[in-house]
Amino acid sequence: MQRSLTGIKPTNAPHLGNYLGAIRPALRLAQEYESFLFIADYHALTTVRDAASMRTNTYDVAATWLACGVDPTRIHLYRQSDVPEVFELTWVLACLIATGQLERGVSYKDGLAKGESPNAGVFNYPVLMAADILLYDAAVVPVGRDQLQHLELARDVAQRFNHVFGDDLLVVPEARITDAPLVPGLDGQKMSKSKGNSIPLFAPAKTLRKTVMKIVTGSEPLEAPAEAEGSTVFDLYQLLASEADARVMQESLRTPEYGWGHAKQALYEALEAELGPRRETYDALRADEAKLDELLEAGAERVRPIARATIRRVREAVGMRAR
Repeated sequence: MQRSLTGIKPTNAPHLGNYLGAIRPALRLAQEYESFLFIADYHALTTVRDAASMRTNTYDVAATWLACGVDPTRIHLYRQSDVPEVFELTWVLACLIATGQLERGVSYKDGLAKGESPNAGVFNYPVLMAADILLYDAAVVPVGRDQLQHLELARDVAQRFNHVFGDDLLVVPEARITDAPLVPGLDGQKMSKSKGNSIPLFAPAKTLRKTVMKIVTGSEPLEAPAEAEGSTVFDLYQLLASEADARVMQESLRTPEYGWGHAKQALYEALEAELGPRRETYDALRADEAKLDELLEAGAERVRPIARATIRRVREAVGMRAR
């Protein structure tokens, strides 16, 4: 079976946008491929500067993915930092990548455009990402169109390595362009923890409902017809409800008996139906950090032999003693 790989940065507590845009698509992909899911804690160091936050976010992410359906006996869930071979491969790849390629990196260019002075981690981010992928012979990497540049660099450096040191030493990955939806936040903009417009994934039911009721909507009086298309409430509801239920909401909003308050209540109920059963599992997992450490370490133990085999091939190819 071919392998797929997905990385998740532990930069904040997971929210509804992460679930709809990343978690559900990754779980579907895991039905087709041997799936590698890693918590990209070293990538997160480009922005996270607090050790307690790093640890908390890492546990939050692990508990979230497990509660949402990751079977750790079938899907490899591990911390990036638990497999140090990734750094040896990063250095080898860095020696084959021109600095001009890294200067064209999206994150690095965006930082410069904003007048920032990006750290070297941001500059070298694509190299570490390439090593994440190539270390495990991943044939498929799910990416959004905005991330395609990073995968193209991984493909380019794998091809370059194979050309210089020998064919088929590194697997050249293919992109799996995901149709992950753009999930709107409370204000209609893309949902983001940093923007303060996110819906927490496993908040208590009362908090969840209170948050949903804050979604910005039109100000039409109840008796006036409302247009569902383009509204945040309806856009979110469509991602959770059946097509038939979505049509019912769309038609109901045009009637004088049904307003945005009713639509928000329907959205809350759809969210609770989807997330409520998983909340108890999440809370139990999150309360046992020792168990999460055990599961993540077990995942790392399963993938280390693959990483070591890749490094042995690479060391032999470049003329170093294989270990």
